[in-house]
Amino acid sequence: MPSKPSRRLQTFANPAPERDYRIRMEIPEFTCLCPMTGQPDFATLELEYVPDRLCVELKSLKLYVWSWRDTGAFHEAVTNRILDDLVAATRPRYMRLAARFNVRGGIATSVIAEYRKRGWKPAA
Repeated sequence: MPSKPSRRLQTFANPAPERDYRIRMEIPEFTCLCPMTGQPDFATLELEYVPDRLCVELKSLKLYVWSWRDTGAFHEAVTNRILDDLVAATRPRYMRLAARFNVRGGIATSVIAEYRKRGWKPAA
């Protein structure tokens, strides 16, 4: 059965919950629609997080990213919504999402949003 877009993020147990470690992902094929013109916006998403008890499953992340393809959203809104959805699914110690949108009308836009679990501090 072919895959289809989905907003359902799946997780799996962190194999090393006793340790702070970073997971980094580059997602170069993100697309959504400009809510003003309906034209496609293209971006590279850079996700970095320190998991707590859960990690995001990559196939579900791929299908989640695909689900934005026909959605109209401002860069700021879509970046913050994706971060919120990932935080809700994984409840990490730390997460940072940078959305680097391609040039449109001579302007390149980057939106960076972060989440820190209350009380968590990175190692020195």
